[in-house]
Amino acid sequence: MSEPPADETLPLHLINASIRPPSKWLALFESRLVLETGFSLAAAGALQRLAPRGDGHAVLVIPGIGQNDGSTRLLRWFLRRQGFMPHGWGQGTNTGSGRAAAGLGEKLVALAAQSGGSVSLLGWSWGGVLARELAKEMPERVRCVVTLGAPFTGNPTANNLTWLFQLLNGKPAAVRPRWFRLREPPPVPNTSIYSRTDGIVAWRCCLNEVSDRNENVEVRASHLGMAHNAAALYVIADRLAQDPAHWKPFQAPASFSWVFPHPDTGRS
Repeated sequence: MSEPPADETLPLHLINASIRPPSKWLALFESRLVLETGFSLAAAGALQRLAPRGDGHAVLVIPGIGQNDGSTRLLRWFLRRQGFMPHGWGQGTNTGSGRAAAGLGEKLVALAAQSGGSVSLLGWSWGGVLARELAKEMPERVRCVVTLGAPFTGNPTANNLTWLFQLLNGKPAAVRPRWFRLREPPPVPNTSIYSRTDGIVAWRCCLNEVSDRNENVEVRASHLGMAHNAAALYVIADRLAQDPAHWKPFQAPASFSWVFPHPDTGRS
């Protein structure tokens, strides 16, 4: 991916300053990631039977800010068991800067050539933003995009990790004109998985404008545990298993539709 231009900063009110970071209580509640991970491991057998199976196509998994491929190991293990071919992003720690994603384009080209087909992109948090941008640059090589708690619209400071960006990059996150472009959906089917109890990213920043190829699916999950959450894992498998030529919005099985709140695809 190319480095985004160093645009002039914009007044925050032009982005949507009304969207604020999640409350401190929700941030403290992120500790439930331990329970989410434990439950998914305990229910791995049942989840494998219930979730849709893959067709062996390649999936590029991009971690969130401050994370590396180790953070997506369990997610990739699940995808492999479901019949997909997951790959880590191989760029070390995601610092949130454009330079951190410099090799993503080459990675996508190599995976598409190796697999002989298009590649699905799966991004967690800021990794989801990078996945969407990569799909815009190389749509011919992308099958679909699935994001987890990705803040691609709204106020880029509406999260509880701005301090981490500054720590990793030596400067605070700036509100730049390119944020207006981030909200534009990629020209491939894309699904945003989000949680209203996300303690890191404001959930309203994770909403697509719903169309025939853009959707939002809500799960009950923490931000830090979203890639290990059983409901999110089911949605991921279901979306990746879709034939992009006959893509349809997510519909939860009637037997456990209660797991997925607000089936209105994310209206606030």
